[in-house]
This record gives sequence, structure tokens and C-alpha cells, in this order.
Amino acid sequence: MGVRTWIEGWPVYRQLTGTDPLGRGAAAQSERSRSLTARTETADRVAKSVCPYCAVGCGQRIFVKDEKVVQIEGDPDSPVSRGRLCPKGSASLSLVTSPRRQQHVLYRKPFGTDWEKLDLETAMDMIAERVLKAREQTWEDADDEGRPLNRTLGISSLGGATLDNEENYLIKKLFTAMGAIQIENQARI
Repeated sequence: MGVRTWIEGWPVYRQLTGTDPLGRGAAAQSERSRSLTARTETADRVAKSVCPYCAVGCGQRIFVKDEKVVQIEGDPDSPVSRGRLCPKGSASLSLVTSPRRQQHVLYRKPFGTDWEKLDLETAMDMIAERVLKAREQTWEDADDEGRPLNRTLGISSLGGATLDNEENYLIKKLFTAMGAIQIENQARI
């Protein structure tokens, strides 16, 4: 690379000799920057969704290329958020595409030190058995004065804000139907 080529590639030189004296436009761009295109421009399709993090319901546009999510942005057509997302909503792409995302059920035996993978059916059976046992052992039909309670204090739920409104609604209905009264959500705390 010659000196002249190097100087012409220098943004300050382009700023002083070109049509961008303040250095806010073309003078500040490198060749690489000029050749870049947004991930949203090359997407095959756009799906509309709702941010999964809280109960606000901000609209999202999900850009998909080759059946993989490549970008998630606020939906300007949403009357709730008008195209804006909070920091958690803006980072929801990593919720979907992070290489650290767990893909398997992990189980650690009582007093164990290592996690082991379980198939989903085995894990669901273990959970169902434990829920039924806890409900049976702690069920309260009535209080000391005979007033009906129909509840269990042996089961509680603390939901997370990464679930959407529909999932949280169904979880609330499920735990209420099981007789649990200690039901809370992280988004409300």
C-alpha cells in the first residue's frame, strides 16, 4: 500500500478534500461500511409478534432468513410501543439464538453434584408425581371452624417475565385449579 493510497483512505483527508467538511457523512465511511447491508434488507420474510418479557405487549418484527431468526426490532405499526423496545425487548434476539440456550432437560439428583440429561417424557412424569404427592399431603378441606378452604399450601408458583401473557394466564389457571393460592409473577414484583 503506497503513501498516497493510505492518505486517501484516511477519513480526515476525505473530510478536508471532499464534499463533507464536517465529517458526518461520506467522509466518515470506510469502503467496508459503504458495502454493508442491514440484516433486515436481506431477510426472506418478516413475522409480527409480541415481546415476551412483560405484560406491556410491545410489538415486534421478526426477520427470518433461511428459516433462522436474524433480527428482532420494534414494530412501528404497534399502537402500544410504536416501534420502540426496552433494553430487554431489544435483546430478545439472544433469547432465541444464543448458543448458551439450554436445549435439553437437565436434572440433578438429590445430594448430587452433576447434571444429567433427561428425556422430556421422564421429566414430565417426575414433575406430575411430585405435584400430585405435594397436593395430597398438604390439602386442606376446611379450617378448624369447618369453613371450606379447598386449598394446598404445599404448591406455589413464581412465574417469569420471559413467558408471554397467554402462558402466564394458563399457568395461573392451572395452579388455581390445583388449589394453590401462592401464585406470583416476577413481572409484577
